[in-house]
Amino acid sequence: QVQLVESGGGLVQAGASLRLSCAASIQTFRTYAVGWFRQAPGKEREFVAAISRSLSSTYADSVKGRFTISRDNAKNTVYLQMNSLEPEDTAVYYCAVGQYYSTRAVHYDTWGQGTQVTVSS
Repeated sequence: QVQLVESGGGLVQAGASLRLSCAASIQTFRTYAVGWFRQAPGKEREFVAAISRSLSSTYADSVKGRFTISRDNAKNTVYLQMNSLEPEDTAVYYCAVGQYYSTRAVHYDTWGQGTQVTVSS
């Protein structure tokens, strides 16, 4: 069974950067698509970014140009580099893996526990 562990969250000021990591406990990690989602208090979980097995990537419009998703299959890890953070980026960030490269949460089978990102103005 795949286990995912996110890390790298924290409290930062607007305009700062953070890099989130998602480490997977499976040797076939490279065969999975990976997505990042986030959920702010009182809001539904929303798509942030995804990366396919072939390294294609896609982003939500709200983070395009500021966030970059990447993966290191040798380390079974996916990263989310977040630059120019805004208070609206405050949320719990989750990574997830699945067989399908998708922006939809329903296509991801396994989820991490989440990491809190708080951006102060």
